[in-house]
Amino acid sequence: MVNLAVIYYSSTGTITEIAKGIARAAEEAGADVRLRRVAELAPQAAIDSNPLWAEHARATAGIPVAEPDDMVWADAVIFGTPTRFGNVSSQLKQFIDTLGGLQAQGLLADKVYSGFTSTTTAHGGHESTLLALGNSFHHFGGVIVPPGYTHEANANPYGTSHHDAFGTAPVGEPTRAAARAQAERVVRFAEVVKGARAAAA
Repeated sequence: MVNLAVIYYSSTGTITEIAKGIARAAEEAGADVRLRRVAELAPQAAIDSNPLWAEHARATAGIPVAEPDDMVWADAVIFGTPTRFGNVSSQLKQFIDTLGGLQAQGLLADKVYSGFTSTTTAHGGHESTLLALGNSFHHFGGVIVPPGYTHEANANPYGTSHHDAFGTAPVGEPTRAAARAQAERVVRFAEVVKGARAAAA
C-alpha cells in the first residue's frame, strides 16, 4: 500500500476543497492518506479582517498540522497552495524550508511528488506557481509526476488548478475530475516507485 501525504495551505477554502477531493480519490485508489494543513503564519488581526478567512480557519481547525515526519512516512506527497504573486504561498514555503535536515539525510529522495493550485484571476500564475513548487521537488531528489494531458479532465499539464474568480466561482466538477485523475496517477506511479525501492533494498 502506498502512503500518500496531501499537504496544503488554504486561506478561504478553495485549496482545502481540492485537497479533500485528492485525498478521497487517493484512498479510493488504495492509498493510505494523511491530509495535513500547514501552520498559519498570518496575524490573527489579518485573518479576522476577512470573514471567509476567519470562518475557514475555524472550520479546518481539526485538520492536523503538517509535521516533517509526514514527509518521512509518505511514499508520495501532493502539495497544494494558492498562488502568491505567481509563486508558492509563504505558509507552505515555510513548511518546506523546515525540511532541510531531512533532505540532507536523503530522506525526501525517491518519493513521488506532485502539486495543485488555485488563483483568483484567470492568468494569475497557475503554471508559474506549480513550476516554482517543482524546484523543491528537484532538490529533494523526487520523482515528479504531473498530470500532463493524460486524462480528458486535465486542462493544466502541470497540476490541478482552479480559477475561483475572487470567490465567485466555487470548485466545480471540471476541477474535481482533474483532482481525481491526478490523485489516481500519483498513486499508480508511487506504487511502481515504492516497488522498485523495495527491490533495490
